[in-house]
Amino acid sequence: MTTTATRPVSPFVQPPAPALDIPMDPETGAPATVERRLSVPEGVKPYVLRWHVIIAIGAIHLAAIPAFFPMFFSWSGVALMIFGIYFFGMIGINICYHRLLTHKGFVVPKWFERALALLAICNLEGTPASWVAAHRRHHQHSDHEPDPHSPLVNFLWGHILWLFVTNPHVDSKESIRKYCVDLFRDPVYKSMEENPLWLLIYPIHAVIIMALGFGVGYATTGTTSGGWALALSWLFWGVFVRTVAVWHITWSVNSFTHTFGYRNYETDEDSRNNWLVAILSGGEGWHNNHHADQRAAAHGHKWWEFDLTYWTIRAFRAVGLAKEVVQPKEWGERKI
Repeated sequence: MTTTATRPVSPFVQPPAPALDIPMDPETGAPATVERRLSVPEGVKPYVLRWHVIIAIGAIHLAAIPAFFPMFFSWSGVALMIFGIYFFGMIGINICYHRLLTHKGFVVPKWFERALALLAICNLEGTPASWVAAHRRHHQHSDHEPDPHSPLVNFLWGHILWLFVTNPHVDSKESIRKYCVDLFRDPVYKSMEENPLWLLIYPIHAVIIMALGFGVGYATTGTTSGGWALALSWLFWGVFVRTVAVWHITWSVNSFTHTFGYRNYETDEDSRNNWLVAILSGGEGWHNNHHADQRAAAHGHKWWEFDLTYWTIRAFRAVGLAKEVVQPKEWGERKI
């Protein structure tokens, strides 16, 4: 009887992969492109509408419409809107909610952190803990079924529709506490989850902006009517249009940058770098970079990927308001 020698299998050689059932294009004979789709996250069905969210978002959108009537237009109002996108949106949402509270990309004094959180609340995107919880769950399950807002369900779902229905894994107090143990140690953030008084911050800031507009209008025209005209212009442009703009910029990071753009890194989800969203958002659009290195305070990793949010953080560091700024891994030095 002849014995056949068996060659030892190297631990560095993988066995042949099983044949895959890959669909073929009947016209070209090449592998067909398979578009990956997701179902809505578990627990969302049967749909329970969040009427308070639907009404609030609808009302602010409607309130922004008069800004485009000639009687309420002013260039100072438009300038205030642009400044507000940076001041409330970029500093509040990008810097505070996202890169500081969610990802711990740098450290600031507690009083300054709370001041930044106050700016973020003026965008009506939720409490610090509720925003952070949803975003941390997104990173944990990005572009897989538990992801709260993957556009792989559909584009509008990723952009806005996910906000309109109850998701117990995102909205419940238990889920928020689960993802935000660190924030719940802060009595201010914890109290916001227990008391809705934080909602008063938005109308209070609107009244302050309106009062400033009245003061400037009265000072420049010398008339009460001139004061009220500018007050209303600043209210519509500096509050309502700005709020709508910040919302859609934030939502575009969830939708556009998981659909359109280029990739510097191979990650296990569909994140993309989108230059248009990056420009509008002050750097949040370099989203593939962010998913590849989530803690980094800088989202623009290449020299041409300008990240205004990161350079604002660097400005805070220069004046002593920020430290331990986390750099991208590929830059070498991790913290500065």
